Amino acid sequence: MNAPVMLGLPTMPPPAPRGVGNLRGDEKFPAAARRALADTQLRRNLGKATTTIRGKRAQVVAELPDWEELREAGRQLKVHTMADLPDYLAQLESAVTAHGGVVHWARDANEANQIVIELIRGKGVDEVVKIKSMATQEIGLNEALEAVGITALETDLAELIVQLGDDKPSHILVPAIHRNRAEIREIFLREMADVDPALSDEPAALAGAARQHLRRKFLSAKVAISGANFGIAETGTLGVVESEGNGRMCLTLPDTLITIMGIEKLVPRWQDLEVFLQLLPRSSTGERMNPYTSMWTGVTPGDGPEEFHLILLDNGRTAVLADADGRDALNCIRCSACLNVCPVYERTGGHAYGSVYPGPIGAILSPQLTGIEDNASLPYASSLCGACYDVCPVKINIPEILVHLRAKHTETYASEHRVPSAEAAAMSTAAWVMSNPKRWTLALRSGRLGRILGRKRNVIGDVPLPLAKQWTDARDLARPPKQTFRDWWAAEHGGER
Repeated sequence: MNAPVMLGLPTMPPPAPRGVGNLRGDEKFPAAARRALADTQLRRNLGKATTTIRGKRAQVVAELPDWEELREAGRQLKVHTMADLPDYLAQLESAVTAHGGVVHWARDANEANQIVIELIRGKGVDEVVKIKSMATQEIGLNEALEAVGITALETDLAELIVQLGDDKPSHILVPAIHRNRAEIREIFLREMADVDPALSDEPAALAGAARQHLRRKFLSAKVAISGANFGIAETGTLGVVESEGNGRMCLTLPDTLITIMGIEKLVPRWQDLEVFLQLLPRSSTGERMNPYTSMWTGVTPGDGPEEFHLILLDNGRTAVLADADGRDALNCIRCSACLNVCPVYERTGGHAYGSVYPGPIGAILSPQLTGIEDNASLPYASSLCGACYDVCPVKINIPEILVHLRAKHTETYASEHRVPSAEAAAMSTAAWVMSNPKRWTLALRSGRLGRILGRKRNVIGDVPLPLAKQWTDARDLARPPKQTFRDWWAAEHGGER
């Protein structure tokens, strides 16, 4: 299938992204976060898991004296690839085709899903096995298959837990991070017809039950679906890294393999994996290397699938690439390190973001893929502490992009509304007051009136003003001091206040 033009690639209309957005209707992050914060079990589960992963990562990263040099190499490789993406995609297509594979181009989620459905129907089956894949979650593939009577069975343990629990993933790397062992045991007992009723909640026992449940599916599956961690332009090779071996079963046993890959997942050369296969496992699972790294190039007669299809997915990515200030979000290698250090994610979990991509990376990626107004609250779901930037293996400056997206949202709101928002009005007023020394001095002195409101507890509670009410709903407002700094300075040193 010939490639239409995406960002000057071999002519496609602008992408119409779908499938990246809200998981809970129109609920925005502030409301969803408030609900999540009230779930004490969720917070315990998240706190324990993220603390453990952070500790493991710190230990294995400290072993490498050239870690920062590796991070910079990863960043440079991604920046270079994005700059020449059209050429590298054309090279990838040629190499995959030369090795017996078939390349399809999908401008959005609907197109990608339709290609997959047609391929599966062409094989006359109604059940497929799947490797964990963020791209397939992004486009809502499982739901699209279910709508036409095709069952997609998740084979990753955590994804299987989420699927059997009729749930949604809440973490890029550990989709069931919000579940504890007791909850997983209950899901297995309820949903697995062949499970031992005496199943314990020990991790080995739970993994054994899942293995037994999945084994016959692997042996009978005719079609498998995967994502890809990397695509190598020079050879047409695709790669998946995983921890359990389920991915390798999907990649080798079925007759037909369908891989869906975002167009940003490319690396130019085979040797570039040397950098990323050091960065990714340490940043994601806190391991020195991935237990399973599977690479395949087209079709090899008598070994593995007899038919291979690669779907190259845009779904808003060329629009992101067009934004010079936001495009670095596409450098993400899906390690999830930013989630594990984020104080906001640790307290709210992934579901609160209402996006397939949660945490700091989701706060900058989802708004760009879907349009800033569809996820306008996500760039504000951050304290801008910078911890995400410090751990990112490819040095994505997430705080800087968050500020950029906040500015875009403010500009969009201003252009669409004649009346400024309460926040914009407050900032304009503050700028007017601060621009004049006399006005600023008068404002400081008038602040002493707040001492009246805080007489009882020495803090100010609810304030009947719109912006102040938003502040005091979540925290106490400090009672103003008896003396301003200017008054103190004048009293101590003399001169104007």
